[in-house]
Amino acid sequence: MPIEQTPNVPVPDLFDEHSRFLLAAIVESSFDAIVSKDLNSVIRSWNAAAERMFGYPAEEAIGKSVTMLIPENLQSEEVDIINRIKSGERVESFETVRLRRDGSTINVSLTISPIRNAQGTIIGASKIARDITQAKEAERRIRLLLREVNHRVKNQFAVILSIIRETSDRAAGPEEFQAQLRDRIMALSRSHDLLVNSDWSGASLLELIHHHVGVFGHEQLVTISGPLVTLNSNAVQHLGMAIHELGTNSAKYGVLAQGLGAISIDWKIGEDEDGNRILDLVWREELLETVAARLESPSRRGFGSVVVERVVPLALSGKATLERQPKRVIWSLRARLDALTQPD
Repeated sequence: MPIEQTPNVPVPDLFDEHSRFLLAAIVESSFDAIVSKDLNSVIRSWNAAAERMFGYPAEEAIGKSVTMLIPENLQSEEVDIINRIKSGERVESFETVRLRRDGSTINVSLTISPIRNAQGTIIGASKIARDITQAKEAERRIRLLLREVNHRVKNQFAVILSIIRETSDRAAGPEEFQAQLRDRIMALSRSHDLLVNSDWSGASLLELIHHHVGVFGHEQLVTISGPLVTLNSNAVQHLGMAIHELGTNSAKYGVLAQGLGAISIDWKIGEDEDGNRILDLVWREELLETVAARLESPSRRGFGSVVVERVVPLALSGKATLERQPKRVIWSLRARLDALTQPD
């Protein structure tokens, strides 16, 4: 019996078909917007990520010009892109701005490649757009922070130079000058640490006082109370200097020298006669009478007095008084709250 010959029927290329389905699945599930267009800039395909990114559903985008996504001042980009694609060039990733359906802008990174038909002729381009809005915002914040740090460092240099000059003028000798300078720069460093930990957004007044008073020990003799106040960076720096100088004085001549007596640091928020919100801060130090008789009083007006009476209130646009008695030291500061805190 003759053998029947099977007709020569083309067999489907299952691998190519699988590849096409796989490619389509990758495009559809991508988190990046993937769009194809012809050489007239007309959109031919539009994945789900493009819909999420730009706000247009596929039925509204396909058949429209891709220029609807380009701001008016950047329309020349598309002309350049099409010219480069026609020459077979792949457009490397570049950052630009595109428009959403609601008119808002979005920062994107674009990569564009030519599309060829089976004969190798360029018939269009594929575009991959990645949303880099968060990355651009992070860059903006870093630049802002660097400018702020640069500004603060210059201020710190000015403060340190002032400390060196004033400490040198009032120190009894090289050893005292070195010790006082070291302690004051370390106090600045403690305030700086608080600012760095908060990205220079400030620090709470309670945290600042704890940070500076704690280095002298005898915390059980110090009570701190007052409402929550978040200080701006300028107030952190200058109030830190004041608390350090008051603590240093106490460690030499007051409660913290003998561990006997009490220190209270209190503040409250009120209003002045013009209706402005103000902060009243008081350092009150009470020595036991027997201790006060034994302790030596400062023989001259030092840099610390200049800081708490003049430098700090001037920097904070406030007023301060310092009262010294054999058994008592009271420092009071009154300043407008908006000069001490971050704006809302």
